[in-house]
Amino acid sequence: MNQNFDEITERLLQAPYWVIDFLPMQVPPESRGQFFAIEKYFFSGPQLEQFCRQAAHVVLKINCYHDLTVNRGDDDWVKNPEPATLVSWLHEALEHGHLCALIDDGDAMITASGGDSCLALYNPSDGLIELVRQLATATGLYLW
Repeated sequence: MNQNFDEITERLLQAPYWVIDFLPMQVPPESRGQFFAIEKYFFSGPQLEQFCRQAAHVVLKINCYHDLTVNRGDDDWVKNPEPATLVSWLHEALEHGHLCALIDDGDAMITASGGDSCLALYNPSDGLIELVRQLATATGLYLW
C-alpha cells in the first residue's frame, strides 16, 4: 500500500468531518422515534439502491471539480477511476465494504462503509463544503 496515502488517510481520519446523510441532522439519543427501524428500511432493497445512486451522483460530481484517489481497503490506490468503476466500488462499499477517496491528493477525504447510512467528508475547505452541500441537496441528501 502506498505509505504516503496511508499516512494522509490516518491524519484525515482525525480531522473534523461532515456527514452526507438521508436525514437533515443527527437523531438525538433521547429521540422517541424509531430511527433504527427506519434506517434498516432505507438500507435494504430498492431504498439502498436509491441511496447508492444519490451518493454516487454526489461523488461523481465532486470528481468533476477535484481529483479523487480511491482505495477500497486493499493495496491499490486509483487516481480518477472511470465513472462506472467508481460507482460500482461505491455501491459495493455501501453494501458491505469500505471506500476511501482522497480529494486533491489528501486535502480532504470522503469515505463510505457498509453498515453506515451516510458518507463522511473529512477536513473539507469552506468551498468544498458549499459544493457538497449543493450537490447533496440536489440529489435529496443533506450535509451536516
